[in-house]
Amino acid sequence: MTDRTFTPAAGRFAPSSVYDLGVAALTREAVWRPKLVEILAIEPGERVLDVGCGTGSLAILLKKRWPGVEIVGLDPDPAALSIAKSKADAADLDIEWRQGFASDAANAGTFDKVVSSLVFHQVPVPGKRAGIEAMFAAAKTGGTVCIADYAQQSRRLMRLAFRFIQLIDGKADTQPNADGFLETELSKHSGKTVKPVFAIDTPTGTISIFRQEKADG
Repeated sequence: MTDRTFTPAAGRFAPSSVYDLGVAALTREAVWRPKLVEILAIEPGERVLDVGCGTGSLAILLKKRWPGVEIVGLDPDPAALSIAKSKADAADLDIEWRQGFASDAANAGTFDKVVSSLVFHQVPVPGKRAGIEAMFAAAKTGGTVCIADYAQQSRRLMRLAFRFIQLIDGKADTQPNADGFLETELSKHSGKTVKPVFAIDTPTGTISIFRQEKADG
């Protein structure tokens, strides 16, 4: 797989239509997603880019909470975007949906908050690097970049649990995350050691949330 191809939202063996059910059942979504919203700390009038928005769950949650905030959802999967649009239309929410990869994030404009959730573990290493770089490029100076994903699986039980994700998404793309790719790459980007601001054990491995501000220059 290259950095311009993608693993579908629900993995290699299931349709995108079951993605929301799987996330709810297998990731303790009811805990980590509200925590991600809290960590984002959105202010009225801000612009938010959801990178790898998938079926739109996070973008819709944000728009419901802050109706006046401009939300743009970016994802390469037309099937997932179709589901996202249908969900937003049913809730009468005005969200802009764009088709594109994480590495295209900077092409969407400049944003106060740039966020991704459960994206980079499905992406090849070159795409991980390009996507993270593009997220920071899309954030305005002083803006916030947040990533929620399977990162380093530091304990044996969580490494075993993560094997389910590796089964459905493939080991080549997921193993770097389990080995600490996000921690290492974000530390390189910031010039200092970066650790999750929140982490939660789930039936499919530890999900971590990272938050970084974009510095001058």
